[in-house]
Amino acid sequence: MEGQKLLVNGERLKASLEKFADFGRTENNGVTRLALSKEDQDARNFFRSCCEELGMSVKIDDMGNMYALLEGEMEKPPIVMGSHLDSVKKGGRFDGVFGVAAGLEVIGTIVDNNIKPTIPLMLVNFTNEEGARFEPSMMASGVITGKFEKELMLQKKDENGITFEQALKSVGYDGDSGNRLKEATALLEMHIEQGPVLEAENVTIGIVECVVGMVCYEITVSGESNHAGTTPMSMRTDALFSANNVIAAIRKKLGGLDHELVFTIGRMNTYPNIHTVIPNKVVFTLEARHKDPLIIKQVESVIHALDTTVELEGCSMAAIKLWDRNTVWFDETILDHIEKSVKSLGYSYKTMASGAGHDAQFMASIVPTAMIFVPSINGKSHCEEELTPWEDCEKGVNVLLETVLSLGK
Repeated sequence: MEGQKLLVNGERLKASLEKFADFGRTENNGVTRLALSKEDQDARNFFRSCCEELGMSVKIDDMGNMYALLEGEMEKPPIVMGSHLDSVKKGGRFDGVFGVAAGLEVIGTIVDNNIKPTIPLMLVNFTNEEGARFEPSMMASGVITGKFEKELMLQKKDENGITFEQALKSVGYDGDSGNRLKEATALLEMHIEQGPVLEAENVTIGIVECVVGMVCYEITVSGESNHAGTTPMSMRTDALFSANNVIAAIRKKLGGLDHELVFTIGRMNTYPNIHTVIPNKVVFTLEARHKDPLIIKQVESVIHALDTTVELEGCSMAAIKLWDRNTVWFDETILDHIEKSVKSLGYSYKTMASGAGHDAQFMASIVPTAMIFVPSINGKSHCEEELTPWEDCEKGVNVLLETVLSLGK
């Protein structure tokens, strides 16, 4: 049998992804399927029916996470596949749902070929990964792994004042805490890259070794307001001009640290924000991401030295750390299985880091976990233009199938 690979059904995978996209499809062929909305409820019901048709039993936990189980020959913790079904507003057809549809296709192929798995197989749909309706993102995987406090999360409200708990009950997906995923032989999250690297390097598969660590600061530059017409330039304490010096220094110093470091000034406010008044205060965020904690430490050293290394022109500066997270490294044994599977299928691949957060990074703290990426055209995601070629989707799921079969031996 070696040499004759078991392959998935690409047409069925495509049909499955298009069917999921019907739940919240937008005019421009994107998807709006916010967590615990009517569209999410419909997608969940469809997912459940697909699982039951494949002979799986479906359970729901107290955060609405869905678990579908295909029995194995041995009483062992399952090999888990999956991701999430919720989307952002006007998101794409692949983010999250691809990991769920991939799992369905793997199970479908195994059932088609009358294979009785040695180790039980499980599909999971995590609730509210996006955090687009209820903040924070990765909420439900965060609760079951002890990162977030359940009672606090249940009371989170959407823009209409509806709580997460109310929404969970309204769609009929409030289950039992006893159904939470507590152990697994392995957890595999298949996902689109959401970045441009695989396509740019003409590579089919990304073997994801980690989710990068990050740090976020809020920087405040303070000066003095005065009349914009009557105050000579030499007598000003302009917070915005000073902030401009700070930003230029940040860009130069952080830009020289490491080519894999990414950093963003994403939010910026100027006060009093009146065109006839010299700004007296500028507040902006600086977020930086890298897999090496030593590089993140260097970033923080640069930030803390700004008030002494930058010409502040009479202004003062303060930097406060808002939050940070450590790099999450995935399970090396599973990564080895993925690499062997890719090689056996003859696909091109590279080992890479994920710059975006995923449920897998939280799940890695309680079960052996890894991720597989497929390319995103132009790196576009969280938008209606999000696209992964069907052929790449199929190849990615072939890798997932081969890895599951390999892990199950």
